[in-house]
Amino acid sequence: MGAIISILCGVAGYLLGSVPFGFLIVKIVKGVDIRTVGSGRTGGTNAYRAAGVGAGVATALLDLGKGALAVTLARWIFPQTEGWAEALTGIGVILGHNYSCFLGFKGGAGGATAVGTGMALWWAAGTPALLLGCVMLFGVGYASLATMVAGLSVAVVFTLAAIFGWEHFGWSYAAYGWVVFLLCVIALRPNLERLRKGTEKKVNILKRPQGQGGA
Repeated sequence: MGAIISILCGVAGYLLGSVPFGFLIVKIVKGVDIRTVGSGRTGGTNAYRAAGVGAGVATALLDLGKGALAVTLARWIFPQTEGWAEALTGIGVILGHNYSCFLGFKGGAGGATAVGTGMALWWAAGTPALLLGCVMLFGVGYASLATMVAGLSVAVVFTLAAIFGWEHFGWSYAAYGWVVFLLCVIALRPNLERLRKGTEKKVNILKRPQGQGGA
């Protein structure tokens, strides 16, 4: 029964994650389909590119919030699954965000949503991911690197926690971390190629970026 509940939580997480806040916000603010702008993704960076700082921040916060909400609800309703309900919910949310059933299975890269789910699962994993992601985004300027560093940070912390027994959740959260990191990397394959070529666009909050690139 626990396995069935966990799988159903993953499906519910996918449906919640599929809510495309970036698409909705940019459509309301600018009347533009975000998929026709920049990288074509629905995350905060491309919402910023399409409709300005306010739209980008709102999108990032809502994407983070939907991940945190989904995981928190799964943990509260189904505490008996030893972490698998919330872990699969978190994976489902990011799958939904990256491959929304409401947008023809298009979406974002999962960075903010990964941070949100990670923080809800365990603050000690999500907080470093948030800080490192912000450093990479605002310090280095590459949204794609920020997403991957944040995802990798979550995976590493949960794996160390499982190895050393820091928390009770064991390997369910570690599995979540590495699956989420893989999903982020898959979504950012075009960005990795542009980074390799030196053509990836940087994010500058003082000036809206133009053209392709970014997350």
